[in-house]
Amino acid sequence: MVAFEAFVYDDDLRFINKPNLNYKWVALSNTTIGSLMASLDRNIIIIALPTIALDLNVSLITLVWITIGYWVVTASALLTFGRLADMFGRVKLYNVGFALFTVGSTLCCISQTGEQLIIFRIIQGIGAAFIFSNSAAIISDSFPETERGKALGINQISIVIGSVIGLVVGGVLTSYLGWRSIFWINIPIGIFATVWALSKLKELGHTKIEKIDWYGNILMTLSLLMLLFGITFGSFQIINTMWTIFFIISGILFLVLFYMKEKRTMYPMIDLTIFQSRIFTSSNIAIFLNSLARGAFSFVIVFYLQGPSMSLSPLEAGIYLIPVSLALAILAPIAGWMYDKYKSPSFSQLGLMLSAAGFLMLVGIGEQISFMEILLPLILIGAGMGIFTSPNRTAIMNSVPQNRRGIAAGTSTTLVMTGSAFSVAMVFLIFSVTLPPEQANNIFAGTFDDTSTNTSISKQVILDNFLMSLRYIFLISAFLMITSVVIQYKLK
Repeated sequence: MVAFEAFVYDDDLRFINKPNLNYKWVALSNTTIGSLMASLDRNIIIIALPTIALDLNVSLITLVWITIGYWVVTASALLTFGRLADMFGRVKLYNVGFALFTVGSTLCCISQTGEQLIIFRIIQGIGAAFIFSNSAAIISDSFPETERGKALGINQISIVIGSVIGLVVGGVLTSYLGWRSIFWINIPIGIFATVWALSKLKELGHTKIEKIDWYGNILMTLSLLMLLFGITFGSFQIINTMWTIFFIISGILFLVLFYMKEKRTMYPMIDLTIFQSRIFTSSNIAIFLNSLARGAFSFVIVFYLQGPSMSLSPLEAGIYLIPVSLALAILAPIAGWMYDKYKSPSFSQLGLMLSAAGFLMLVGIGEQISFMEILLPLILIGAGMGIFTSPNRTAIMNSVPQNRRGIAAGTSTTLVMTGSAFSVAMVFLIFSVTLPPEQANNIFAGTFDDTSTNTSISKQVILDNFLMSLRYIFLISAFLMITSVVIQYKLK
């Protein structure tokens, strides 16, 4: 049984008594498993999408929403769940999230249609929202400020590594056991970790009963859905131009209404006062632009590696992406330790610049690329992720009072999820400019061959346009990374 010491707060909500040394590692271990599982399932499905498309006979737009539906519901729920955590206890809601995520994973295993898989992924996303909105806050409550960067760095490794290593794990499982196995692995781990969290984690945070901003949550959700519906359905010409414009304008209007509502609400979904901190604001802008730049990277690179030019297997594609995970795993904890020691924003800026350099190197990508040729850009992208994430998240959590860490963690992770969802939407908007919808569908569904192409457009032209889209995407990603560096420098 883990010993536990009570906490006492002074008027500034700072710790007077320190937690038992054993407990903080229990908290870190459990929340790291939770974050790893939730983030792994963001991307583990991506490498299996071509297989799912053939097995369930689904369209490209269904594949897109199998991917971004998880991100959208997580982004929509995170802020409210962060608020609930500050009110009723972070550990309680974290435990609910773990259990719900496990149930959602079980349902995904038995999906018979693409639409069912979207729904069950949404259930997973709700559980992930509980986990993401509470794990950083639980760690921040358990560790003193001098060790918080290292602890958050370790947890952040699990979030980003989970996103990237999911591609490798997904490739192995899909190749040997089928796509449903990517969800099987969550079940035993989820059951164990849920029981462990229920028995060992303790409430340390200061709670305060406040009203829930349901109107704000509804407006935020509608804004995200309208914008993503307009961009994705419009890109695939499922709706005409008028409906596309209607959805996008509606999304913008809901976002404006959300902002106006938050300014007048006593207990808003987003506490806008925390944005008065320049560190908090600049760090969150950087994390959003970083997510927008790299959110669709895994999606794009997987379909390039398994697509008509490279034609790799899921396992081979996963092996190609190992350098990203290794570079991130090595440098993320080092960056967290260095930030604890020097408290310099230069670490996160360096990370952004390294990732930008990696994306710029990929701008010249051709029909074929060897492992050695892609090795350096992937290392730079992974290293940049690792160096950026730990200092950035630590700066965010240290810039707010203790009783606002739940909403701060929810805000930053919401921006990550929102950026990732819009990143995928942006990618297909670019593809829609260079590729006819039918050919894009054939490429991403794995059915592209000589007989599937239009007689007026050669296969080589389609491939050239596909590669041109990839180059534009990598160039835009590099630009977004550099822009976030400039913003951080101006607002520091």
